[in-house]
Amino acid sequence: MSSTSANDEPIVYIVDDDEQVRKALVALLQAMGVASEAYSSAEEFLQMFSGRRPACLVTDVRMLGMSGLELQERLLQLGVSMSVIVLTAFATTPTTVRAMRNGALTLMEKPSNDEELWNAIRGGLAIDRRNYELEQQRSVLKERLESLTPKEKEVLQLMIAGDANKVIARKLDCSIRTIENHRQKVFHKMEADSLAELVRMAVALGIVPNLV
Repeated sequence: MSSTSANDEPIVYIVDDDEQVRKALVALLQAMGVASEAYSSAEEFLQMFSGRRPACLVTDVRMLGMSGLELQERLLQLGVSMSVIVLTAFATTPTTVRAMRNGALTLMEKPSNDEELWNAIRGGLAIDRRNYELEQQRSVLKERLESLTPKEKEVLQLMIAGDANKVIARKLDCSIRTIENHRQKVFHKMEADSLAELVRMAVALGIVPNLV
């Protein structure tokens, strides 16, 4: 499987062992001006998946080989996130619960109404675009965070906790001048213009200290 690559144009992945369903979905998406790729099995999709985002996966529950639910779970194991719409001609409560637990946006019964399915796909693509942008932002912030030295990371934690320079200096047993230098490097490496911006970055990275 290729690494995730950015692409401004959204794509819908169709994974269904029913050829007629695949053709119908491709035709619907063509009419709506959205790119698509169709696969007859989950195994084929996993082998060919390029990681293109933003994306929406439309898959059937029951297929030869790996099921749509198993495909969901495999993607989660691989750390691949995208919007997922599950189709089934045999909706049951356990199936619905499992699909939703795996992160499906919705589970729709076959045969599905074209307008309802398109609305679900359009919503899924919009959600995945936002999620993908957030993931990219977190990736950039993580790289900046990793550029900090261990001492600078300590200073960052104390800065976003609201400690003044003299307090940080006392806690880290060093001079105020040293702390001021570390603060400057933290702002520079994190590309932040203010403490408030640093806090927002820390929240996005999930490194906000326990302030209670």
